[in-house]
Amino acid sequence: MVTQTRTDIAGVELPELEQGLHDLGHPRFHARQIFQWIHKRCVSEFALMSDLSRELRATLAAHFDIDTPLVVRREQSADGTAKFLLALGDGKHIETVCIPENPAGQDLAGAGRVTFCVSTQVGCAMRCAFCLTGKMGIDRNLTAGEIAGQVRVLVRELNLADYRFNIVLMGMGEPLHNYDETMKALRILADEHGMAVSPRRVTLSTVGVLPALERLATEPVMPNLAISLHATTEAQRDLLVPINRKYSIEELLNTCRRFPLKRRERITFEYVMLKDVNDTPEDARRLVRLLAGIKGKVNLLPLNEAAGIPFERPSDATVNRFARILSERGVTVSVRKSRGRDIRAACGQLITESSRDSAPGRRLAMAMGQMVR
Repeated sequence: MVTQTRTDIAGVELPELEQGLHDLGHPRFHARQIFQWIHKRCVSEFALMSDLSRELRATLAAHFDIDTPLVVRREQSADGTAKFLLALGDGKHIETVCIPENPAGQDLAGAGRVTFCVSTQVGCAMRCAFCLTGKMGIDRNLTAGEIAGQVRVLVRELNLADYRFNIVLMGMGEPLHNYDETMKALRILADEHGMAVSPRRVTLSTVGVLPALERLATEPVMPNLAISLHATTEAQRDLLVPINRKYSIEELLNTCRRFPLKRRERITFEYVMLKDVNDTPEDARRLVRLLAGIKGKVNLLPLNEAAGIPFERPSDATVNRFARILSERGVTVSVRKSRGRDIRAACGQLITESSRDSAPGRRLAMAMGQMVR
């Protein structure tokens, strides 16, 4: 964690802020004003909070900071996707992405549905074999303020104040590996005095950290759930998603069967398709059997190839055949269209290292190709 001598007020929930102001001798109602300035108007300076007294602004400046990620670089894809390299207070870097449904240039107000892909860690400890972020390893968890701060930066930079957007926790990191700060950030984002982002517009993607997943099932503020599955046998997933050696497919899916869902809700199962690894008709049929009895849908993601990822993207014909097998057996299935591939903003491509070595992982790819199905 970052060592701080001052409190980041952007990472404080409203009840905490009310108590903090009371302890400093100021009325609690000012907390709602401050919260709105930070999380609705995206202001990063106390001096700009014009409806607060000078005395209160001075008190705030003496006790708090408003830590906001700094935009280091912005890249724009031909398909309208925007990727931001952000610097944190300690100099660490993360990446976050904005994906418009209908590209509309710099001003996205007319772009239809807009989705923010947000990071929860600097790097990732899960080391999935097809993901560049996993090759970074884990540096540290993000704070709730840094997670919510990415949303504030995107709203400000893209002129999306008062615009409804979706959030996917699918950027750098495993959200359930940083459980407390991730859930705190979601509560801050959901607060009606700030962004007021409904949990129905948030999707949390996890490889299946089971104790945390079971804890998530009890949360009052619960996002949509996406499970990164990617394999149909234990041996296959052991190699692709190493945490499977601790929490098996069987345990993961049994937890999913117990997960509380409302009448119209489903769990999304994400499945990255790798050529000659997990893309066969038998894989598709096994997947149908695995998901029996679960209210779910499958999102197929043909691999986003990149230097450093030791696998290849299957052909469109292979992907379509796989999807057809699922559909014919009653599984709801979609094929995700890759966005931002030309700027390395697509799933599995977020990485802040300047060096991208294409050599690591070749032996793993060969081993996967030789596995008995």
